[in-house]
Amino acid sequence: MEERYYVVREDMLPEAIVKTIQVKEMLRRGDAATVHEATERVGLSRSAFYKYKDGVYAQDHLKRETIVTISMDLDHRAGVLSKVLGLVAGSEGNVLTIHQSIPLQGLANVVISVDTSLMGGALSEFTDALRRQDGVRRASIVGQG
Repeated sequence: MEERYYVVREDMLPEAIVKTIQVKEMLRRGDAATVHEATERVGLSRSAFYKYKDGVYAQDHLKRETIVTISMDLDHRAGVLSKVLGLVAGSEGNVLTIHQSIPLQGLANVVISVDTSLMGGALSEFTDALRRQDGVRRASIVGQG
């Protein structure tokens, strides 16, 4: 089953979820040395903490996904991949991996993983720019992480 996420206002959450987040914060800040100590201080059982700890996060502690995997179909012409890589570099992206298939019927599939942590613009603007690039027939995000 696919994982689904929700943003829920704190006052709508069950008390055990809120206390689990409090325990995680105490441990992160060093206000409690052990799970036992932190759960006792907030009034939560350790079993409830362990049940929820891997599934709840404070929104301000979630990091933006910075590694993006993009699949593209490129015309089999000299310089097309080079221009795509130039666009990535010009957008402050850092190419981590490149995989290119053998060209068939004039097209090569290229899959690149890009670190986007330094990119200033929106990811959708970047993929739109890729699609407009001469020789790019298709470009789509196939993964983020």
